[in-house]
Amino acid sequence: MTSDDAGTPAQAAGGAGEHEHDEEGFAGEATLLLAEAEVPVTVELRGYFQPIDGRYHWYGRITANDEVTRLAEAGSKKCRLRTPEGEAEAKLSDPDPWGRYRVAGVSTPPFARESF
Repeated sequence: MTSDDAGTPAQAAGGAGEHEHDEEGFAGEATLLLAEAEVPVTVELRGYFQPIDGRYHWYGRITANDEVTRLAEAGSKKCRLRTPEGEAEAKLSDPDPWGRYRVAGVSTPPFARESF
């Protein structure tokens, strides 16, 4: 088998190449509540139930936004994220090279999800 034939590591190991977790998500407009400001943002979010700790973990990226950068650089990292489907507590981490901040939370996500 050549390296081109191997596919993903999961496929090479005999797996189907599926994600380890069944992920749900949301992509679209949202509001970031950060440092007493409400900032309109565009997000792409994903999440999954983690059976090891029994909690729902969600995460994603906020499209580059000058106001988010200004507030985050001023030290604000705890926030809330509101989408048309819900609202949840979250935490911002460092931006990627394109200025997109990662946002993540545990427990009820700010988007609709299937029951499990």
